[in-house]
Formats: sequence, structure tokens, C-alpha cells
Amino acid sequence: MKLPAFLFIILLVLTIALSAWLSRLGKSSLSLGSNNVNAKKNLSHPATVGEIPLPYGFARVDAEQGSFAEWLRNLHLRKDNIVYLYNGKPIDRQDLHYAVLDISTGNKDLQQCADAIMRLKAEYYFSKKQFEKIAFPAGRGSEYNFLNYANQKRQCFTHECLMQFMENVFIYCGTYTLDEMTRPVDMHQMQIGDVFVKAGAPGHAMIVADVATDEKTKQKIYLLAQGYMPAQDMHIVINPGNSALNPWYKADDSEKIITPGWVFDKRQLK
Repeated sequence: MKLPAFLFIILLVLTIALSAWLSRLGKSSLSLGSNNVNAKKNLSHPATVGEIPLPYGFARVDAEQGSFAEWLRNLHLRKDNIVYLYNGKPIDRQDLHYAVLDISTGNKDLQQCADAIMRLKAEYYFSKKQFEKIAFPAGRGSEYNFLNYANQKRQCFTHECLMQFMENVFIYCGTYTLDEMTRPVDMHQMQIGDVFVKAGAPGHAMIVADVATDEKTKQKIYLLAQGYMPAQDMHIVINPGNSALNPWYKADDSEKIITPGWVFDKRQLK
């Protein structure tokens, strides 16, 4: 049976309208799904050290405003998450770090493990304009002092001058320097900015980049950051011994702290 012409036209119009509505709905759903994927991607890659996810039940310890601890926690992380050598080539193993600090390495094989920690401390004091505190012992009672260096360079307090000064520090200072600058700390008293340091050749040093505690048990956990040899981007290391806690480490009575590439003694926390 044939439909009257006017009914056919009405059905045709409704069919076209329904098709257009379904098409718009599909595009909206697709767009929403895309946004959700992007949101997940953003959440899966923290922008700062302080955004690295915590295990369930833990909360970050307080960091005093303007302190080195707060400054470390606010360090930006590189989006591509690739560790590069000083010559621009990626390191062979890209599975031993969790995140990469967005801080330059330089184009010389100088900024290694202890150097990276001294660089962080120098950058913090530079950001506070506390130039007189950018100083590192050089042995026999002498020191490398940025304030003296800047004055000798006709009041050069630019970041470029800081980096020129730090190159000298990298060349002549090292793990022995950090060892001289620090004192032992009990694992249970650990704070952000403390360091593990083994002075020697070879030696190594890593810095505690963040600390959190279990709100019920008060168990303390921490993140470790390092530079390495050859000179390469500073990065947050994984925890190879505890995949459930990774990249966090537990501050407990264990004699050894096993990290990728180095094992520290708990008495080397300073």
C-alpha cells in the first residue's frame, strides 16, 4: 500500500533529522572519550615531583614554605621521560627511572652524581638570591664561593655565570665534598633534601626528593633522585626491590638500600 505523499515527506524529514542527531551524538561521545584519554595521560605523567602518586594510605610530609624541601617537591618533570647523556644521546637503559627532572645537564661530561646534588642546592640558593650560600669546600680550608666568583666577574650574577662557576665545582669537587658538607642522619629521621653518599672512587650520591608517611602506622617512605656517569639527566629512580611500592622506598631498619646501579648502607644517609 502506497503512503500518501504528505506522510512520505514527513517520514523522510524525520529520518533525516534522526540521522543527523545520531551523528552528532556519536561525535560528542567520541570527543568525550578522547578527552578522557587525554586526561588519563595527563594524570599518568606527573608534572612535578610533588605530583608523583602515593601508595594508598600515605600522605606527603609538610614542607615549609620557601624551604629547599618545598623547592625540590616543585621541580618540574620532563614530558618525554627519556634520560639523555650530556652529548644528547639517550642512555641505553630507559627502564631504571620513573621520571626525569627538567633540569639541564650541560654538553660536557661533568655533571655526574654528587655534582647533580650540588647543582640542585646551588639552583635553590640562586632562586632565593642567597648567593653567599652557594659555596663548596675545596679542601685544606678553602672553598669555591659563587659570591667571590661573581664579584671577580664584575658583579656577574646571571644564571650563565652561575653555570660557569658550577663547571669549576663539578671538576674539582665530588662525593668527598658532599661527605665533608654533611653529617649522619638516622633513617627514621629522614627529611627531604637528605642525601645518601658514599665518598670514594668509585663513589655515589643520591638525594631524597620527597617524603611521605602512612597516616595510621607512621611508616615513612621516600623518593630518590640521582645524576650518574657519564653525565646525564637527573632522574627519579625506580625501586627494583619492591614493585608494589615503586618508585617509593621504605625508610626502615634494613641495612642495605638497593637502587638501580648502586647499593647504599643505611649509615650513609646524611
